[in-house]
Amino acid sequence: MNDIEKLIGDLIDHETLAFIGSIDDEGYPNIKAMLAPRKREKLKIFYFTTTSSSIKMDHYKENPKSSIYFCNHNSFTGIMFKGKMEILTDYETKKMIWREGDQEYFLGGIDDPDFSVLKFTAESGRYYSNFKSESFEID
Repeated sequence: MNDIEKLIGDLIDHETLAFIGSIDDEGYPNIKAMLAPRKREKLKIFYFTTTSSSIKMDHYKENPKSSIYFCNHNSFTGIMFKGKMEILTDYETKKMIWREGDQEYFLGGIDDPDFSVLKFTAESGRYYSNFKSESFEID
C-alpha cells in the first residue's frame, strides 16, 4: 500500500460519518449523511447499513451511480469516490455487517425486512488536502 492509500484509509477509518449521494427520479443529486461504513475492502468496496424503506433505496434501484465522501473538518481534508451502489438483502451479507446494538433500530434482528446493506464499489476518487486535489482511478 502506498502512502496516499494509507493516508486516505486513515481518514476514512477515523471519521464517524460519511456522505452518500444518489440521483433522484428528476435527475437531481441527493446527499445524505450516514454512519461510517461498517466494513471496507481497501479503497474499492464499502458496506453501509440502512433502512429498506428509505427513499435513497428507490434512487439506487433506478440508477446505481453514486458517490461517497469523507472529510475531516479540522484539517479541511476530504476524499470523494465515484462508483456504483448495490442493495444487498441476503442473510450472509447482513450477518457480516450486523453489530450488537443494531436491534435498537431493527427490532426483527438480522431478518428484519427493513434492514438492508448498501455495497458501494468505487471506480475513481478525488483527494483534497493542503489546497490541492488529486484524482485517481481505483483498480
